[in-house]
Amino acid sequence: MPDSSMTESRKLDHVRIVLNENVDAKGVATGFAAYRLPHTALPELDLNSIITSTTFLGKPMQAPLLISSMTGGAHAAERINLALAEAAEHLGLAMGVGSQRAAVIDPRLSSTYQVRRVAPTIPLMANMGAVQLNYSFGIEHCRRAVEMIEADALILHLNPLQEAVQPEGDVNFGGLLAKIEAVCRELPVPVIAKEVGNGIGARDAQRLYDAGVRIIDVAGAGGTSWSEVERFRQRTDNESRVASTFAGWGLPTTEAIRQVRAALPEAVIIGSGGIRSGIDITKAIALGADLAGTAKPALFDSVNERGSEAVIEGLQGYIQELRIAMFCSGCADLHALRSLNLEKYG
Repeated sequence: MPDSSMTESRKLDHVRIVLNENVDAKGVATGFAAYRLPHTALPELDLNSIITSTTFLGKPMQAPLLISSMTGGAHAAERINLALAEAAEHLGLAMGVGSQRAAVIDPRLSSTYQVRRVAPTIPLMANMGAVQLNYSFGIEHCRRAVEMIEADALILHLNPLQEAVQPEGDVNFGGLLAKIEAVCRELPVPVIAKEVGNGIGARDAQRLYDAGVRIIDVAGAGGTSWSEVERFRQRTDNESRVASTFAGWGLPTTEAIRQVRAALPEAVIIGSGGIRSGIDITKAIALGADLAGTAKPALFDSVNERGSEAVIEGLQGYIQELRIAMFCSGCADLHALRSLNLEKYG
């Protein structure tokens, strides 16, 4: 297993780079701009009566929004995760923590992920890299990650491109599906399969569903590009050039949502990847997602000196935009929103 200090250093690199560099995807867009929500001039609704509540992992949520997995595993990240969790608890949202490999290796880092003390009621997700199942990690490590944070589910994230361009990347993805199936079978909580910004399409989603995964976070292309993040960590100009080549790689978020919903009508779908407004959330749900996930905007707010207050303010704006978009589309609740037929430009 890698040295925990190296893992901690990488975690801090990632946060610093996302905050300070332009790591947006280049040459690929989420696709949300291509869709128009139908305007209803006479909605026959009261804006104050719009219902955005839902349930996820057996727990109530006030809005269909997940604060997506970002960080942990470094002592400086603990403040970020606590701010995010406090905001999630205040607003009634879900949250996922960053990859817990660092704390599984070195339990002294567990506190950087442990947010239940400030978020006792939210749907909370543990997180491990699926590829680690090929690198000495097994079901017991997954169970440890769940127990560490009292999680309601485990995210197994799939990040082949990031690992391929990461200087210390783990690139053996062979035979993972059978190991994911074993985790689904043995773990006492649901397993969520999540990409990290290059998308999950219909074929992969079907294979994951057949293996026992019932919740899929498509994490499509068009938002933060992790090959771009890793570009800033390369040791040589040539390695940096290789990483930059993939800035436009992946399946756009809207297409990923549509594909997976068409293939898996019964699955729970999280639409993430470049969610930057409440209108994006509205479109994601109308296209077939059950929840939408956002990361980068909340991360920026979490390092504000006001901490959770800034995160709450930012996400409240998203939720208000969602409510107004539903109101102006004539949708009283999320069920009505999922029944909309979005119009595509052109």
